[in-house]
Amino acid sequence: MRGWRREKEEKDEQKKDEEEKAVVEGTAERQSPSTFSCTEIDDVLERYYLSPFYGIEFCIGFPGNLLVVLGYIFCLPEWQSCNIYLFNLAVSDLIFLCTLPRLSYLYANDQSETSPFACITNRYVLHVNLYSSILFMVWLSMDRFLLIRHPTRNHYLLKPQTALIVSGLSWVAVNVEVAPMISLMVNDLQSRNWSHCKDFASLEGDINVFGYSLGLTLTGYLLPLLGLCGFYYQIAHLLRVQERAVQRRTTSYKQPLRVAASAAVMFLVIYTPYHVLRNVRIASRQPWAGLQQCTRMYIEGLYIITRPLAFLHSVINPAFYFLMGDKFRELLLAKIRKVVRKTERQRGSA
Repeated sequence: MRGWRREKEEKDEQKKDEEEKAVVEGTAERQSPSTFSCTEIDDVLERYYLSPFYGIEFCIGFPGNLLVVLGYIFCLPEWQSCNIYLFNLAVSDLIFLCTLPRLSYLYANDQSETSPFACITNRYVLHVNLYSSILFMVWLSMDRFLLIRHPTRNHYLLKPQTALIVSGLSWVAVNVEVAPMISLMVNDLQSRNWSHCKDFASLEGDINVFGYSLGLTLTGYLLPLLGLCGFYYQIAHLLRVQERAVQRRTTSYKQPLRVAASAAVMFLVIYTPYHVLRNVRIASRQPWAGLQQCTRMYIEGLYIITRPLAFLHSVINPAFYFLMGDKFRELLLAKIRKVVRKTERQRGSA
């Protein structure tokens, strides 16, 4: 009798084990590869969001900035201070845009950058452009403000020689700000056997990444943004004073006000989400944050979304070159019409 009971208990346990195994297998079947996992967020966004977005930015921004650079070189006989700032801005955007096709190709094919030199160069150029763009826009707003106060251009900051010095110092300052990133990237690549190129917010190294990112946000973005807003306020104040003094609207200086206001709004809208999410992303990876993996992945997904939006300035900046006036627009259009007529005459004679 006892043997029968023992045999029955063994069969019941075996049946229970088989049922549990079936449940596990059924669960595994339901969790098929088609089920979306939070760990796949970055791969999906890189392939289906970053890749096409970077491709579009290159296709629109590269011709516009190239046209401006060539127009300044071949169409502008006499350069003023604002032209020097705009030319530096266009060159910075043009160099950065040249890195986007490779990034777009790698993301589209789910590949990582295999060349350490290309990885470091790409990330370095990207951040130099990010912070040089807003800095040159600050100098441009300063130039417009001084032009209203000194219409005869007798101020030393309105001289082309001074603009060259300011531009050179700006390049030095931005490169000093971004230089520590090289050490971070080299350390991170070494830890990954030089085989995986990561973005700034995913780097690990001897330098405190979170503290460095906060410092870069303060010096590279917040302070220049305050400068843009300050010059916008000063330009608006001067225009109000002139209107009260002359008792009529001063239409000749409304354009600098629009340029300063547009620049401040542009950088505020497209730069702020990027810098906020970049710092949140870096903080979420710290041990003291104590976040779960899916929460960290959702934060990374939001950060990825802001990256191409921040680089839209390279596409929008050419509009400022044509808003500035200073005969550049007229000279460029005249040059284009001349080339078109010459081409048509050659085709007609052929």
